[in-house]
Amino acid sequence: MTGEPDFIVIGGGSAGLACATRLAEAGQRVQLVEAGKAYDDIRLRVPALMSGIVHKPDFDWCYSAEPDPSVGGRPDVWPAGKRLGGGSSINGMMFIRGHRWDYDQWARLGATGWDYASVLPFFRRMEDNERGADEWRGQGGPISVSEIRSRYQVTEDWIAAVQQAGYPRSPDLNGAMNEGVDHIQLSQRAGLRCSTAAGYLRNKPSGLDVLTQAQVLKIETSNGRVSGVTIRQGGQVRKLASRHGVVLSAGALNTPRLLMLSGIGPAAHLAEHGISVVADLPGVGGNLQEHPGCHLVNNVSAQTLNDDSRGLAGFGQLLKFLFARKGALTTGIGHAQAFVSSREGLPAPNLQIAFSAFAFDVTPQGNLALRQESSVASFIALMRPEARGRLSLRSADPDAPPLINHQLLGVEDDAQQLVEGIEIARRIMGQSALAGQVTGEVRPGAAADSREALRGYVGLATLPMFHPVGTAKMGAASDPDAVVGPDVRVRGVDGLWVADASIMPTIPQGNTNATSIMIGERASALVLDAVRAKIAA
Repeated sequence: MTGEPDFIVIGGGSAGLACATRLAEAGQRVQLVEAGKAYDDIRLRVPALMSGIVHKPDFDWCYSAEPDPSVGGRPDVWPAGKRLGGGSSINGMMFIRGHRWDYDQWARLGATGWDYASVLPFFRRMEDNERGADEWRGQGGPISVSEIRSRYQVTEDWIAAVQQAGYPRSPDLNGAMNEGVDHIQLSQRAGLRCSTAAGYLRNKPSGLDVLTQAQVLKIETSNGRVSGVTIRQGGQVRKLASRHGVVLSAGALNTPRLLMLSGIGPAAHLAEHGISVVADLPGVGGNLQEHPGCHLVNNVSAQTLNDDSRGLAGFGQLLKFLFARKGALTTGIGHAQAFVSSREGLPAPNLQIAFSAFAFDVTPQGNLALRQESSVASFIALMRPEARGRLSLRSADPDAPPLINHQLLGVEDDAQQLVEGIEIARRIMGQSALAGQVTGEVRPGAAADSREALRGYVGLATLPMFHPVGTAKMGAASDPDAVVGPDVRVRGVDGLWVADASIMPTIPQGNTNATSIMIGERASALVLDAVRAKIAA
């Protein structure tokens, strides 16, 4: 891009591409700076190849958390997308918006203007929904939302079993009814992954310039105002300036790190690393939240994707994908899901149970491999955990990964709710719609026949769902831990906004990617409002 852009957007991920594109469509000149590569690798498009990109350094930053004593001292790897599209380029493609209660709760906590009625137009604007448009859903947007194209009868039987267990059938979990059971919807277009890179850059506006493999080392400020950024690209370090400011969209794991490297964060922590303080914001890096979850795995007599992945059947699935864009190779992380409550009186479901007509084993090398037997998996996840962690700096070195301290089961009641979730998932598998097909329980196994035994299993088998949020939370001016206001502007710094999952005050129900994209959409409107108001003044 020649000349000074109006805005620099740091991060071409789920929220960053949405925000940058919408700013450019509104007539702004935007320089998008992405540390990762482009999205032209075939593995980023074929859904079933996602196991070959997560935890792979060419596609994933592979951040390692500190050992977690709540899960036996295991140091989990927390992914972060390292390609244009960010998390939407490597995730399981489950498209779920969350529960309307979550957004109304954000507003109650001080994020005014982020209630469900206010964010719904931005959810609708971003999607091209295969089910059609109505007052809840949108069509014509950049993100294609599709039905699953790998259908198995055992999935239909599981949906029936959930209803037999006493939970309702939702006509659309992204519509009027955000609880109950339904098929999973996917961020796909014609059987291929529809990341924000594939969606928003499909018709790239002329005012948007994209730099890849360009790492931002620091956000530059002068007299309390952002002037631009320092980047490194191809071994060369240079500064980029912008007229109106910078939108930081580096994700919940990298946004707080960049803020602190730039002197914006807890003053005492910055002083430990010799970083001059631009704005003392103690909330930067705090409030880290993640969905914890664990698997129930059953062997079945039904046909599953495990059977379709081998031999002649596997070759047939390849042909089905090549000629019809259907079948096993279009599979996301799951086929159906239910949002249920394990306790009375909750304002929204506390558990997500995602059902897959396939199951994995972990190899001795730590890799995932499809089980040789016909198997299905139910992944039970806690939707609103009480546990909170913190992300901090390892050093002032911009190449040093962040220090992630989070205990997935640091609050005992979180673990107990997962135990309750396993009991519900087992009860579903025991309903008449499924019981005749279940030939055994692989995990946690028949020996886990008490709540105490299930608590032991949860303590060993719980995993992060790769949904980190909250590390630069949005809140009211009276909240000392709020990093940004409802206008997504960083407190005490002019010309700096944050637009990604880090601003979520609390973690919403279900997978967080759709919410992150919505944040990018809504943030673009707020940033434009701020600039127009300043010009008018």
